[in-house]
Amino acid sequence: MTQIKHHLTEPLLMGYAAGTLPEAFNLVVATHISMCDDCRAALAGYEAVGGEVMMDTAPVDVAEDALAATLALIDGGKFADKPAPVRTKDSVFPGPLQDYVTGDIDSLKWRKVGGGVSQLVLKTSKDASVRLLRIPAGTAVPDHGHRGTELTLVLQGAFTDEEDRFGAGDVEVANEDLHHTPVAEEGMDCICLAATDAPLRFNGLVPRIAQRFIGI
Repeated sequence: MTQIKHHLTEPLLMGYAAGTLPEAFNLVVATHISMCDDCRAALAGYEAVGGEVMMDTAPVDVAEDALAATLALIDGGKFADKPAPVRTKDSVFPGPLQDYVTGDIDSLKWRKVGGGVSQLVLKTSKDASVRLLRIPAGTAVPDHGHRGTELTLVLQGAFTDEEDRFGAGDVEVANEDLHHTPVAEEGMDCICLAATDAPLRFNGLVPRIAQRFIGI
């Protein structure tokens, strides 16, 4: 069984329960929760508290056709022709992520971003971005800092940086205070799901130039 040592923060769990996180962050949180019993139990607690708050909140009036309008969006809107995702139990991509990614690691359309690292940007709302990263074993991601928040969830392999070691299921929550150089461990490629709400701050000239084209 995977030994998860690095978990989601309370603000992230609370934001997920309240529905206030960007879609990109929601995806990372949901994927981690599907892998982590501790965070799943903590989330249930926050959701229970939220339910109690709603029960004590005074009701408000809604339009008489609100339910009909919602059902019309489902039946004839953007979800009408979208087939239900088929999830694979033995995939390296947990269930929530399989709703965004089809296929296995080697069948995806990875895009090289330099230094042997590849990425696959996933389509989400524009308030934050999320991508899969494939870091070859023994390879370092360019030295960088952060202008906002970055969530990095390890799906396969492991990486180390100035903070600690992060293995499968671990999530690193980085902010403006963290400056690091993640290095994938030897043995197998490190596959990560990473969400950011602001561009990274690279130190090297080449990564800064490439940043304009890779969008991270």
